[in-house]
Amino acid sequence: MKNFSWRIVLLWTLPLLVVGFFLWQGTFTAPSTNTSMSGNAANTRMTYGRFLDYLNSGRVTSVELYENGRTAIVQAIDPELDNRLQKLRVDLPANSPELIAKLRDADVDFDYHPPSSDGAIWGLLGNLIFPVVLIGALFFLFRRSNNMPGGPGQAMNFGKSKAKFQMEAKTGIMFDDVAGIDEAKEELQEVVTFLKQPERFTAVGAKIPKGVLLVGPPGTGKTLLSKALAGEAAVPFFSISGSEFVEMFVGVGASRVRDLFKKAKENAPCLIFIDEIDAVGRQRGAGIGGGNDEREQTLNQLLTEMDGFEGNTGIIIIAATNRADVLDSALMRPGRFDRQVMVDNPDIKGRLEILEVHSRNKKIAPEVSLDAIARRTPGFSGADLANLLNEAAILTARRRKEAITILEIDDAVDRVVAGMEGTPLTDGKSKRLIAYHEIGHAIVGTLVKDHEPVQKVTLIPRGQAQGLTWFTPNEDQGLISRSQLMARIAGAMGGRAAEEEIFGNDEVTTGAGGDLQQVSEMARQMVTIYGMSDLGPIALGGQQGGEVFLGAGLTSRAEYSEEVASRIDDQVRQIAEHGHQLARKIVRENREVIDRLVDLLIEKETIDGEELKQIVSEYTEVPDKERFVPQI
Repeated sequence: MKNFSWRIVLLWTLPLLVVGFFLWQGTFTAPSTNTSMSGNAANTRMTYGRFLDYLNSGRVTSVELYENGRTAIVQAIDPELDNRLQKLRVDLPANSPELIAKLRDADVDFDYHPPSSDGAIWGLLGNLIFPVVLIGALFFLFRRSNNMPGGPGQAMNFGKSKAKFQMEAKTGIMFDDVAGIDEAKEELQEVVTFLKQPERFTAVGAKIPKGVLLVGPPGTGKTLLSKALAGEAAVPFFSISGSEFVEMFVGVGASRVRDLFKKAKENAPCLIFIDEIDAVGRQRGAGIGGGNDEREQTLNQLLTEMDGFEGNTGIIIIAATNRADVLDSALMRPGRFDRQVMVDNPDIKGRLEILEVHSRNKKIAPEVSLDAIARRTPGFSGADLANLLNEAAILTARRRKEAITILEIDDAVDRVVAGMEGTPLTDGKSKRLIAYHEIGHAIVGTLVKDHEPVQKVTLIPRGQAQGLTWFTPNEDQGLISRSQLMARIAGAMGGRAAEEEIFGNDEVTTGAGGDLQQVSEMARQMVTIYGMSDLGPIALGGQQGGEVFLGAGLTSRAEYSEEVASRIDDQVRQIAEHGHQLARKIVRENREVIDRLVDLLIEKETIDGEELKQIVSEYTEVPDKERFVPQI
């Protein structure tokens, strides 16, 4: 009964009703006499002339008249059948008024049966029941479809706004549930104060902002902020996605914008939240040939409604996007979106607050430090941290533990960053080769001063990688030095260098494919964007004209000559080769400790960073790495 549908039942009922209608017509509305006549029916018919002869000769004993005197059931004595009493049926003429007088004169017992109205009623019902049921079923289906998007009942309503409306949005989320983005919260709290206590601002001449644009990477909490804003404001709230404006019909998007703002003006003061506004707010005139397409009409209507001649007093628009670079400049100006709030990945303090929020309903062991987790996860967004704790809780339940321990946290971090854990290798040759590859990364990363320290080395496959070397990420400071970039290039080349030094050039594998792509990208950025090469401090390329959908041409034109392009390639090759030679040198000089680490890695499958550093320090001096330690 899970998939039970009244519509399906009605559709199957309609043909059954058709069949039933014709059976009804044939059974109940066929021409017949009334019930009394059917009980007194005679099998033998008699002509009217013979009936008069029997009447004149005194052989008729009784007569019963039916159907307004058109039919008679006669009881008469038949001399041909030894004077036995017989019932005979006689069809009387239409005009025979003298018949009654003859029956009285002959002293014949007669009776008159008026026609019954039951047959007419049943006939009328038989004729009406099918059309009535059919019309009722179609009306019901029409009403049901009327409430469905795109149903036949909405043929003329496609221009209506699809925004979800709530008088007081009960999202269940307040500002206390949002953590790690205090600056953005403060901006939106002012909007709430504007709506609740406008006199505080109007008294000093301040105007209520018309729009707030939330900008930031995916997963940083833009939509969550809007939900908290709706929960705090306690004013009518409209929510819609940018893609819901655009349809295949011309003018539908603009019509929906007009309808949305019309409803908003009727319920002012109110909030309108447009998620993923870049779906309709992209720069106009973009693409091949430009043109006044449907999306541009929608955007033009949105611009007019936000700041046109009529105005929209009391309506605050909150929009969210992770592509602010593609939005039209007219949409971004003050008067439309007065404020642009950057919702970026949280810092260490923000990550700690987010972890505290998401750990409220989770059983975490006392020895687990949220502070340590926050330090281990630089670059994680709020969604990543929520997913991290959820994965740890799932692992805890799978392992039948009472609370989340540090082991589940470590495994959850690995899963979120690198993917699901695979089956460890059993082949001795492949396993040893991968072990040398990963130890090559680890030894170079440990002995190069400006490289991040090693967190752990593992042979357990995750995602597409057969083995992984994890480095402890530094807190993102936004700036990276040339020495750090060169150290990262050398560390990435460590795997290929170990393969070449240990097994020879003929035995190198495809395992370094991803490393080489990373090295090439970093080296080219150093040359063309950051000016960290012999070509000097100039930018050579970068965006190269922009994207086609943002108004650029189909053909990209390099901003430098072919000679400079050749020199760029040489510089990229030199930087990559320098890192490669440094990695080979380190591997060659530390062959003894590498062999020991490989044997240990094959045995344990995972080596912790501190253990690896301690073993390496027994053979050579390990440089002290300066680390930026953020304060919580």
